[in-house]
Amino acid sequence: MEGEVHLSDVRQLTSGGENAEAYWAFDGSQLIYQARKPGAECDQIYVLDPESGDTRMVSTGKGRTTCSYFYPSGNEILYSSTHHHNAACPPNPDFSMGYVWPVYETYDVFASNLDGSGLRQLTTEEGYDAEATFSPAGDRIVFTSARDGDLELYSMAPDGSDVIRLTDRPGYDGGAFYSPDGSKIIWRAHYPGEGPELEDYRRLLSQGLLRPGELEIYIMDADGSNQRQLTQLGGANFAPYWHPSGEKIVFSSNHHDPDGRDFEIYMINVDGSGLTRITYSEGFDGFPVFSPDGQHLVFGSNRNNGGTSDTNVFIGEWIENP
Repeated sequence: MEGEVHLSDVRQLTSGGENAEAYWAFDGSQLIYQARKPGAECDQIYVLDPESGDTRMVSTGKGRTTCSYFYPSGNEILYSSTHHHNAACPPNPDFSMGYVWPVYETYDVFASNLDGSGLRQLTTEEGYDAEATFSPAGDRIVFTSARDGDLELYSMAPDGSDVIRLTDRPGYDGGAFYSPDGSKIIWRAHYPGEGPELEDYRRLLSQGLLRPGELEIYIMDADGSNQRQLTQLGGANFAPYWHPSGEKIVFSSNHHDPDGRDFEIYMINVDGSGLTRITYSEGFDGFPVFSPDGQHLVFGSNRNNGGTSDTNVFIGEWIENP
């Protein structure tokens, strides 16, 4: 794609349906992602070999799933699911209220072996529990929960014990990832202003909905201290992920588009300097994730979809200094 000087040899890894949020195994050998395949009602979790293209479903095939991630060992996986409450798909949100995200209270965080066996439930509190990812050392999981009445970030031990709340500001905190050395966390947040905006946020949350119109990227120490805002771009800035150096962040944003419809991938230094646009494909490019060695970038995109609404997972060789 013209202008994409940081990417080379971009190729498509999936085909058909909605495929996104692909994350690397810590050894770089496999990808895990969520997809709603053609004819399916709900997203399920799949593991993909990026070299051979071999793909297998590793979730139950029941309910709705989201937010998958590998254990650092590579032998187990995390994801959130509603299957234990109802095998059917939960209803889609009512878009008559505008563009909203569903925040299903029936989501809980689960772990299983890589082949899907040995499924065990890690969260049991009432309300939304999802968006869980591991620290590189494998000793903590960061996740989003509504257990205390708001969408906040928490960390827990790998068995679901020792839950610690990390954020406490009214609004949505989610999509958190540990830095490569495990010392920091990045996340996306929507903090509504006082008055009608906050009232609208709370009203929607009581209905299991979130209006994600404005999102910015934040960074903090892994224990929740030293929280600060990284981006101040306006619009929706989300899906942050660490460069392997720990000195840069990639993320998706629509801040450049007055209509808010075009999402592209950007990179920024952790001090907020050096904002650089990475993709130039009109439509949607998001969920950028570096391979552990920094040689590749995977991302979700609706490029090359023949005019359909399909979103697919793509991979490109990363050029650090074009």
